[in-house]
Amino acid sequence: MANLQLKNVSKLYPSGELALYKNNLQLSDSEFIAVVGGEKCGKTTLLRLIAGLDDVTEGEVIIGGKDVTNEPSKERDVAMIFQSNTLYPSLSVFDNIAYGLRLRKASNTVVEQRVKAVAELLGLSDVLYRKPKVLTTEQKQKAVFGRAIAREPKLYLLDDPLSGLDAAMREKLRSVLINLQVRMKGTFIYATKNVNEALTMATRILVLREGFIQQIDTPANLYDYPANAFVAFTVGSPTINFVNGATIEREGTALYAVYGDLRLQLPENILARFTALDEYAGTGKKVILGLRPEDMSVGEGGFAQATVNAAEEICGCLYADCDADKLSFVVRADKAVKGDKVTLTADMTRAYLFDADTRLTLLERDSGYEKTEHPDAEVAPLAYDEEEALKKKFSLSKTEVKKKK
Repeated sequence: MANLQLKNVSKLYPSGELALYKNNLQLSDSEFIAVVGGEKCGKTTLLRLIAGLDDVTEGEVIIGGKDVTNEPSKERDVAMIFQSNTLYPSLSVFDNIAYGLRLRKASNTVVEQRVKAVAELLGLSDVLYRKPKVLTTEQKQKAVFGRAIAREPKLYLLDDPLSGLDAAMREKLRSVLINLQVRMKGTFIYATKNVNEALTMATRILVLREGFIQQIDTPANLYDYPANAFVAFTVGSPTINFVNGATIEREGTALYAVYGDLRLQLPENILARFTALDEYAGTGKKVILGLRPEDMSVGEGGFAQATVNAAEEICGCLYADCDADKLSFVVRADKAVKGDKVTLTADMTRAYLFDADTRLTLLERDSGYEKTEHPDAEVAPLAYDEEEALKKKFSLSKTEVKKKK
């Protein structure tokens, strides 16, 4: 297998559209990393640049210590599985799995050994000589995986290969991929819109927003120590509750996050991590207060009265969507029905604080942060306004391109 390094990799299409901006990544040998983000965040483009299917506009792609930025795809020894990967209907499962090996002119002996070994690994030995039309959905997808792993490439790039499958099938095939990665000792990069999928599969996650890397870290660190409000919103289900435009106010020796009639005292552990306390306390400078639904509940002696709008069970827990004056919160509840009048409580030791303009975290990492050997985790994202300015700059360039046409 091989490690991977991206150095300031950017992709600007001839149309003027910015797909990726100065992406940096260091991926260790045999690591499983997931890339998450919404539509048009750059996930597929990132994989295509690594595979050599698209050209890099700026930066370097290094695989196994070799600069392959200008090398064609066939010279990179990378396997890519697309969302719409299908089997050749006229070929048997054996021949589908053997396809890549034969393209590279592997001997018949090697083809026979590799295909049968992969079939046994994936539980396809009984259907090796059948055509795809008689296979189950699970068997077809396993055969697609088999075609990629049979030639034992340096890198495996998977572009949301389980999209479109039902939940039960996705769960089955997630387990297949995890076991494959462990047994093959492969270096996997898995792009997906499904954050929960990424959290259960990968050892590290790269969060992308419209071509800009927001954070690269372990699932636990992304959840507990998000670099900005976008990461906090992305990682977690149900999504985090935000109080936008709050201020930090002093009352004697105590400090409170304040929004209208809402006053929530900041505990010592949060104050100890607050990187610019004097810049915000009593100055009117705005912050975003974040409270995760699992850290809030319905109970006695809370901070606000609210009305339940709806209740839903998620992952075995009941959550209530509540209106509290001008704010909405999703909170845990033992029982709740629409129309209930409840009191909201929050564990403020688990609160998050972000600058309202830059949207960057205002809390330093404490002893709970699980430090890793990866330098990527130390890189802070750009401020929100900086990203927006860059996007505007390239958007203007795109307009110029259209005018020239």
